[in-house]
Amino acid sequence: MAAEARVSRWYFGGLASCGAACCTHPLDLLKVHLQTQQEVRLRMTGMALRVVRSDGVLALYNGLSASLCRQMTYSLTRFAIYETVRDRVAKGSQGPLPFHTKVLLGSVSGLTGGFVGAPADLVNVRMQNDMKLPLAQRRNYAHALDGLYRVAREEGLKRLFSGATMASSRGALVTVGQLSCYDQAKQLVLSTGYLSDNIFTHFVASFIAGGCATFLCQPLDVLKTRLMNAKGEYQGVLHCAVETAKLGPLAFYKGLFPAGIRLIPHTVLTFVFLEQLRRHFGVKVPS
Repeated sequence: MAAEARVSRWYFGGLASCGAACCTHPLDLLKVHLQTQQEVRLRMTGMALRVVRSDGVLALYNGLSASLCRQMTYSLTRFAIYETVRDRVAKGSQGPLPFHTKVLLGSVSGLTGGFVGAPADLVNVRMQNDMKLPLAQRRNYAHALDGLYRVAREEGLKRLFSGATMASSRGALVTVGQLSCYDQAKQLVLSTGYLSDNIFTHFVASFIAGGCATFLCQPLDVLKTRLMNAKGEYQGVLHCAVETAKLGPLAFYKGLFPAGIRLIPHTVLTFVFLEQLRRHFGVKVPS
């Protein structure tokens, strides 16, 4: 009797990403705060202390509903496209897919996911950064859905997709770094014969993928955050890039350390959760 393997259901990626977001949200919030500084005044520890002192420990979870909404749009879309297409293409091929095919598939999946998740991403950035604004300028969204509704009502539907080009570009780079590199790293680790398909292998492969994703997307991540949090001071992506460049080359890597601290654990947790969901609840297929 042929052994049975399990493949992910289309929504597993979204669920796994939500689980990871619940664990890493404070780091994501600190990353947004660091990136929206006009001058480098505080590092990650100093920013964390300022947030806790001014608004309390729970302020580290400001915007969690928007973060979860983002994962259930952006991450669910890119995982669903990538894994569904990858599994179908792999059925008709001999051996694993070549890396360039995974990169192409990751790029398309990430572009699509970035566009779909742009509205939730905008609200996520605003909710996390709200506490830095003067009381009179705070938006005070009650939750993610309230934020989406108010942006559409007060600023127009078009505003929901402000920075969508940047979000889609970043989504492509992150997805290549995470999904494509994870598949390739896992394949290489297993091919050594020293490790089996277990949680340690998933940890090693996802750690590598998280590092790749961080370096690939950080400049775009900085520009995206600035555009989404802007109040009309930037005329477009190019203008934002020029104004950021005036602060020096390292301005594009503001928050790199907290971004890595946030993105690498988020990537590790996402794939560990995903592999467990696949193992226990995945669709059975002959192997």
